[in-house]
Amino acid sequence: MSIQLSNLKPNPKSKTRRKRVGRGNNASDPGNYCGRGMKGQRSRSGGKKGLKIKGLKNVLRSFPKTKGFKSKNLKFKIINLSVIEKIFNDNDLIDANKLTQINLIKNKNDKIKVLAKGELKKKLTVRAHAFSQKAEELIKKAGGKVIKIQ
Repeated sequence: MSIQLSNLKPNPKSKTRRKRVGRGNNASDPGNYCGRGMKGQRSRSGGKKGLKIKGLKNVLRSFPKTKGFKSKNLKFKIINLSVIEKIFNDNDLIDANKLTQINLIKNKNDKIKVLAKGELKKKLTVRAHAFSQKAEELIKKAGGKVIKIQ
């Protein structure tokens, strides 16, 4: 069957008229309160859109009272020079991959910060996201290199 002008029909319900509400009891049903009931917020104009959320208090009660907030920025995983001194040998490259292998950090994508707690006597190359000033000085003083990752 081919489509022709004589075959075309509108979609069902597309041509039905909307119900005219509130034009008296005889003209069209529903009359009187127009299907909205008697009183209250929903009976009046603008009542459905601006309606306050029912039972909001109970919804809020169900959430735990956590203090503060969680930061979007990842916190640094801190590694002290004393730990580096114990574990690594001379001329080693210390980076996220090596630290995950030794289980000092869980994820190789974690941000690393090196702090100057302890002493360093070995010549090491350290790759990290941040260093304390003193840690940077001690690594360079021992003959090592400091590489900052962005």
